[in-house]
Amino acid sequence: VCPLALPPVQLLLPEPGCGAGTTAPQAVAADERGCLFQSCAHYRADGRGELHLGTDASHGGDYTGVEPMGLFWSLAPAGMERPYQRLLPRSTGTPMRVEMLVHQGHSRPDALPGPVMAKAEVERWFTAPGVRRIRLKEGGVRGSLFLPPGDGPFPGVIDMYGDEGGLVEFRSSLLATRGFAALSLPYFDFEDLPKVMKEFKLEYFEEAARFLQRHPKVSGPGVGVIGTGKGAELALSMITFLPEVVAAVCISGCSSNTVADLHYGEMTLPGLRFDMNKVSVSDTGVFDTFEALDDPMNPANSPCTIPIEKAEGHFLLVVGEDDRMWKSSLYADLAIGRLRQHGKENFELLSYPGAGHRIDPPSTPFCQVAVDRVLGVPVLGGGESKAHAHAQEHSWGKIQEFLRLHLAQLCA
Repeated sequence: VCPLALPPVQLLLPEPGCGAGTTAPQAVAADERGCLFQSCAHYRADGRGELHLGTDASHGGDYTGVEPMGLFWSLAPAGMERPYQRLLPRSTGTPMRVEMLVHQGHSRPDALPGPVMAKAEVERWFTAPGVRRIRLKEGGVRGSLFLPPGDGPFPGVIDMYGDEGGLVEFRSSLLATRGFAALSLPYFDFEDLPKVMKEFKLEYFEEAARFLQRHPKVSGPGVGVIGTGKGAELALSMITFLPEVVAAVCISGCSSNTVADLHYGEMTLPGLRFDMNKVSVSDTGVFDTFEALDDPMNPANSPCTIPIEKAEGHFLLVVGEDDRMWKSSLYADLAIGRLRQHGKENFELLSYPGAGHRIDPPSTPFCQVAVDRVLGVPVLGGGESKAHAHAQEHSWGKIQEFLRLHLAQLCA
């Protein structure tokens, strides 16, 4: 099975020639803690008893239309599980096992499905054969380095996630599967790193960039960085102040430094603060933080602005226009306006209608509301499932193109 996406699935019912009929394919998976996730769609088998997820349209269930990977990106916590949990691979060395079931007929969401007509298990791998994972404790740097098979050298990329903290590796392993030397870089709540986001020193990220740049398997002379949320904001600071970083992919980030003060030598970028009085809570207990971050356009907050016009490298800004975590579309516009004000055109923008906050690699299950790891409460991320899934698929190819283009130019 391909490490990133499955080919269009053909489901053959047990009695070929039995004629067309309504079927309800279902996918069931479990995370490392045993929490069950499931999805279901409504199809009509053809006269040979076959249906093809790559060409046939779903008429109901968790999605509609022709969606070859719909059963994967629509996986959500099963009814008996706690809601708002996110299905993400915690271990890249083992596959995510998904049981595919085909039930007879279509049933209502509150009714039991029909009898099982066919079933199979599918493995979704996140690391290709030959990819090496090396755990790092190099100076002050922590994380995991993923190296593609072969002699290389390979373009180097630092990969960071957001305020959930810890070590998130699956995007790095997928980048290595696609030919990048990828360093999954945690920056708090991991081993001996700070436990909370109080303040950061850019020297830590500089040390990581220099380590990757000098690695014998990395082509150089510059490296790229990809970040989501707080990681995207740190990526903006890295390409601004660190000459080692020449390309930055910023997914749903802010153009100002937020929450934690960022120090670099004698310089300090204060962090924009969240006003909890501006957080709204729905009747179901879901927190909406969209209006809570201090206004970066307020002149009083100008010291927090990242001076990205100083960067010599290139930016790719990726945003979902229905991001409810914060105003990432506005922040991207502010970043572009600042660059243009200084005569810069070293940027690209990917803006996706209907997409929410966390735009991950393709077929990562959509999660409109997720329990925040720090706050411990469900937080609205926004987005609509199909639009978000399409944004993930389209942006993944564009991200790789961007990194190859701007890293290959330097080592050509």
